[in-house]
Amino acid sequence: MSETGDEVRTRAAGGASGLLWWARRRSAALDVTLALLSMVECAFEGRAFAGEADIPVAAGIALGLVVGSTLVLRRRYPIAVVLITVAIIPAQMGFLLSLVGLYTLAASDVPRRIIALLTGMQLVGGLIVVYLDLRSDVGPQLSSDWFVFFAAATLTLSTVVPPVLLGMYVGARRRLVEALRERTDGLERELLLLAERAEERAEWARGEERARIAREMHDVVAHRVSLMVVHAAALQAVALKDPEKASRNAALVGDMGRQALTELRTMLGVLRSADGLPAAGATAASPAAAAERPLAKVAEYAAAAAQREAAAAGPRLGELGQLVEQSRAAGMRVELSVEGEVCGFAAVVEQTAFRVVQEALTNVHKHAGGARTRVRLAYRGTEVAVQVENESPVSGADSGLPSGGNGLLGMKERVTALGGGFVSGPTESGGFRVSAVIPDVTRAGTSA
Repeated sequence: MSETGDEVRTRAAGGASGLLWWARRRSAALDVTLALLSMVECAFEGRAFAGEADIPVAAGIALGLVVGSTLVLRRRYPIAVVLITVAIIPAQMGFLLSLVGLYTLAASDVPRRIIALLTGMQLVGGLIVVYLDLRSDVGPQLSSDWFVFFAAATLTLSTVVPPVLLGMYVGARRRLVEALRERTDGLERELLLLAERAEERAEWARGEERARIAREMHDVVAHRVSLMVVHAAALQAVALKDPEKASRNAALVGDMGRQALTELRTMLGVLRSADGLPAAGATAASPAAAAERPLAKVAEYAAAAAQREAAAAGPRLGELGQLVEQSRAAGMRVELSVEGEVCGFAAVVEQTAFRVVQEALTNVHKHAGGARTRVRLAYRGTEVAVQVENESPVSGADSGLPSGGNGLLGMKERVTALGGGFVSGPTESGGFRVSAVIPDVTRAGTSA
């Protein structure tokens, strides 16, 4: 037998306030009250049935009490209760039992075909008993058979159909409410999951931004300071022998220092625009707010990053000549060659290519100061390629500048983030080579 859906779900949830198969104590009190009323009714009807069936009155009353008491099982065994009402139809007892039993059956999760079958049995049995009872009371001489049948059908339908329809309505309404509640719970879980994922995306965005800032700071400071150190060493060497050359070196050191400060001020200035972003540990007051706030946070970080990129667009490939001249002024033997038809690429592509060359030259300054260096720039339609290769360094050419080991890693991160390829390593002649190929997706889409 089957319980109602509400009872099953409450018991599955382990409701502590229930009693036996009842989810709530007031449900148990209601069923017990209905069962007592049904027992009283069936006892009176059983006494009348005993007189008609010529059986002891005590047996009829006992039968009525037993039959009426089964109503207490209506939530647990609704099918059994209805079958009992069908079985006692000839005894003409259990009117309340029939009404409540049919209502409970129709409101439960019992399959519809079983509800229809039991309702049909109740209708047929009730129709036969009522027809025979009316026929014997009215008599064939006072009315036709069709009138008796119509009256019997009307009485039977009026006692069977209403509780069934009411039960079906209440059951459908309950299932709808449960479905809506489950859907609401599901939406809350999805919103919480979205909030967690949005927090992860926000944290990832912050990490990416920190890595980008670290790369920019490294590129700006390492290259400029390396050149300043080289010029300062040359200034110290020629200060007494060639005052004019020492003056030129001092002027170069000053220019490079001012350039480094200018780039740092620009970077720090645009970083201040992100000071108003929401804190990472902020929590939402509701699942919906928890989902919306991190999503807005990611959008704000993205907007701030775009603003910083626009405000500090950085160097372009056209400035490679100046970069090479600065290295030459520092005493490096460096050559620049450009291949292909010169064309414009996206700002981030040109900036990345420039930073690769800049960092490679910085490494040459640090570790191979006297080595001959070649810088190649190749325009290939939808991509740009750069290569910096130095010959074997002169013995003792290391400048003694500190190296954190982040230069090559930063270059690789920049290039691979744009879908390009990066290769670095020693050459067979004892030098070092850095190569990068960076595609421009915007130009590829245009050409396609």
